[in-house]
Amino acid sequence: MNRILLSATLCAGLLFSLPALAAEAFTKAAFTQAQEAGADILLHVHAPWCPTCKAQEPSVAMLEHDIPALKVFRIDFDSQKDILNELKVRSQSTLIAFKGKTETSRMTGVTDPKAITAMVAPSAMMK
Repeated sequence: MNRILLSATLCAGLLFSLPALAAEAFTKAAFTQAQEAGADILLHVHAPWCPTCKAQEPSVAMLEHDIPALKVFRIDFDSQKDILNELKVRSQSTLIAFKGKTETSRMTGVTDPKAITAMVAPSAMMK
């Protein structure tokens, strides 16, 4: 029982010690440039009032930290409606993964770190 408590405490401490979410604010130009470069991209449709979005932040921050080549863009659900329409996004807390110009995965409302990691690093799930 003590080991479980210790493990949970350590995991919580690691999550809170990660740097604040550094996702770049979405701009069409930066997104297009990343696509043209063939980059691995993760879009996080976020709203500051959304508890699910907040629950996703530690996983997104961990991916940014662990996969330096990953380009992470934050789309503001409240103010970037034109982009949401282009991407056919209907809800905040949507995560969309791209490899260059190809969309590879999309999830809404998912907070499980393993599922979020599998979107951009499926090989990491094999370990």
